[in-house]
Amino acid sequence: MRTLRIAAGAEAASFAVLLGNLLTTHTQAITTLVGPLHGTAYLVVIAVASTAPSAASPGVLWRAAIPGVGGLLALRRIRNRPRRSRPPTRHTQEG
Repeated sequence: MRTLRIAAGAEAASFAVLLGNLLTTHTQAITTLVGPLHGTAYLVVIAVASTAPSAASPGVLWRAAIPGVGGLLALRRIRNRPRRSRPPTRHTQEG
C-alpha cells in the first residue's frame, strides 16, 4: 500500500509539472526529464494496484488506469471500500 501511495503521488506531481509546462513555457528539458518519470509512475501504479489484495474491490484497477490522477483515485477507492461485515454478536440486555 505504501508503494502505491508513493507512486500515486509521483504520478500526480509529475502530471501537474508536465501540464504546467505545457500551459506556460513548453520547455523541452522539463518534458525530457519529467515525461519518463510520469510514465514510469503510471505503470507502477497500475502494476501495484493490480497485485494488491484490495484489487478485488470493484473499480480499483479501472481507476488506477486513468492517467494523471488514477493512483489517487485507486487509493481513495481502497480506503473507502466496504469492510467485510463481522458476524453478529449476541448481546443480551439485563434488566
